[in-house]
Amino acid sequence: MSTKTYAGIPQKYAALETSKIVLIPVPYDGTSTWQKGADKGPEAFLDASENMELYDIETQTEVYKQGVFLADAITENSSPDAVVSEVHKVTKDYIKRNKFVTIFGGEHSISIGTIRAFNECFDDLTVLHIDAHADLRKDFHGSTCNHACAVYEASQTTNLVQVGIRSMDIAETRVMDEEKVFFAHDMAKDEYWMDKVIEALGDNVFITFDLDAFDPSILPSTGTPEPGGLFWYETLDFLKQVFEERNVVGFDIVELCPNEDERASDFVAAKLYYKMLTYKFAGTEEGDEYDNHFTETKKSVSKFNTEEDEY
Repeated sequence: MSTKTYAGIPQKYAALETSKIVLIPVPYDGTSTWQKGADKGPEAFLDASENMELYDIETQTEVYKQGVFLADAITENSSPDAVVSEVHKVTKDYIKRNKFVTIFGGEHSISIGTIRAFNECFDDLTVLHIDAHADLRKDFHGSTCNHACAVYEASQTTNLVQVGIRSMDIAETRVMDEEKVFFAHDMAKDEYWMDKVIEALGDNVFITFDLDAFDPSILPSTGTPEPGGLFWYETLDFLKQVFEERNVVGFDIVELCPNEDERASDFVAAKLYYKMLTYKFAGTEEGDEYDNHFTETKKSVSKFNTEEDEY
């Protein structure tokens, strides 16, 4: 087990047994096709987190006191399929330990594994996909576990709702459910887009947040930055509403591609993660019991998963 703690928090808030939250780093960048470096994302995120104030002014809380266990990084990198399989296995194990499980990548292909694990543990799962890219290719460069395929499986097995999309291949239009896609150019003109997204979500929501959803003016250090993205306070307003009105069962954040000459992006990622935890546990007392309500008897609904469930 890791001896380092998330954000340098005291050990009494970092033990697995007493922590409500688990953070799994996945430093993987095996299938990206433009700028490399997402495998350095978790380290840069954790470094920035250690230099972040832990008191949240908005909510007047210190969410780290709910307990955040920093798991060992998943270092499997022998093949894209092996990475997805290992991420699925480790994520599912921590869900079954009744933890609020969070993952920080790494490139977006890791989300195939995280989504698969959550879908097997929670009924009627909605995947809220916040991203610049549709990521709906069935396969890419000969693999179904490519970053461009990050939510294809989710589109087949869950209620997939996509937000911030502004880049895609024409082939993805044949897979996409446009009634559940909120394109960036439409969002820019629709003051009610947040309410419309909430209406499309089911009760149990897993969030996969690709950092290139942000406008590159506030987060340029990502593998494939796209103009026309989300800004900080609108993103927080939206996420706060999601956490307040739905049961967010977990989330991942991916695609930080750190640049030694531009460290602000690392800090934006660190603050985003902490704010998401804060919104999840707002109003929860430090000593309160946590129940993630996973469905222990649920069998795999994913036709993509060839492993047998071990419940």
